[in-house]
Amino acid sequence: MRLRVEKLVPGGFGLARTEEGAILVKGALPGEVVRGRPVRRKGALFLEDVEILEAHPKRHPHPLPPSADLPLAYEAQLPLKEALVQDALERIAKLQAPLLPIHPSPRPLGYRTAAQYARYPLGGLAYRLPESHTLYPLEEDPLVAEPLAWAFRLLRTWPLPVEEVVLRGSLLEGKVLLGLIGGSLEALKRPAKALVKEGFAGVVWAEPSPKGRFRGRVTPLHGERTLLERFGPLTATVSVESFSQVNPLAAGDLLAEAEGLVQGGKRALELYAGSGLLSLLLAPRYGEVVAVEVSKEAVRRGEADRRRLGVENLRFHRGDVREAARFGRFDLVVVDPPRAGLTPEVRAYLLESRPAEILYIACDPATWARDVGVLAEGGYRLAFVRPYDFFPFTHHVEVLSLLRLG
Repeated sequence: MRLRVEKLVPGGFGLARTEEGAILVKGALPGEVVRGRPVRRKGALFLEDVEILEAHPKRHPHPLPPSADLPLAYEAQLPLKEALVQDALERIAKLQAPLLPIHPSPRPLGYRTAAQYARYPLGGLAYRLPESHTLYPLEEDPLVAEPLAWAFRLLRTWPLPVEEVVLRGSLLEGKVLLGLIGGSLEALKRPAKALVKEGFAGVVWAEPSPKGRFRGRVTPLHGERTLLERFGPLTATVSVESFSQVNPLAAGDLLAEAEGLVQGGKRALELYAGSGLLSLLLAPRYGEVVAVEVSKEAVRRGEADRRRLGVENLRFHRGDVREAARFGRFDLVVVDPPRAGLTPEVRAYLLESRPAEILYIACDPATWARDVGVLAEGGYRLAFVRPYDFFPFTHHVEVLSLLRLG
């Protein structure tokens, strides 16, 4: 089957038309002519075994890892990502609010300060293809920043008896933490000490878990547990086993803009807070700030940063965001949910407690638009929205938005 791709749609797919309806082509770019085998999965039509017959004139000419599903010259990526947010705003939220121009990543390549790789059976490191056990061996990863590029080169030569390795670096300190997933804890103690001598700041071991990365037992082996990283207006700790933004330069720009959007007041609440970067940043603007986060490790780092920065009016609560109603009403509620968006309980809490402002940071335009549409029906006005590019060469796009009551 020969097709011409019409446009980019969420999920890193190009969309083409057939007599049977729309068909999704992974990694294909608008305007490209492709050929492949149509397969129906979960009610949708996909093109498999794709061959590109006519490439986009600005397709990126150099090798990229399989995670880079938007292999396009960087300046050509930005309008496509901006269009994804505009489409979600109009089609899902049913709103016509003005969209500010997308904020590009300060680094199109070499921006990632966190990465995870599988050990390739024949040596070296590999990328595990999504929803598959297939391994794609890598000679290099142009998306990672120094010093992760150094760590990648070193680990390709080490025959470590593990399933996966995880890297977390700091641009501020120029250091890297290493996580070893699987293998024997006892057998890895001596290699961990040797790896620290080679230049790693610290090494931890984690048992594999079907629940996900670092959901099982985690044991420090040698060296440091955390690094200090700069995120725009403030510095905060990062660790190898917890989530922190992988593009600290772009995240810092977003934090700086977010700080200037809110009005200030008596009380502020941050849900899905992580280590509380926004809570730490906004604390001087409010009398009391509460940060709610379920991860024990993230709360531990947030508390350490709070003490280090001397923030006295911030209180962390380790718990589920669905408990938000127990904390009462706030002038500002900050939400930065996972890709699934706000839970029904959080949406209900916002509509019932009616904070004057809601600062919504999203990593999925579709679920963000769904939530914003519900909040708009409940009396909120979308006062500000700007896309941010945290993940160049992928279809992912962040959204910074502010909703005001009335």
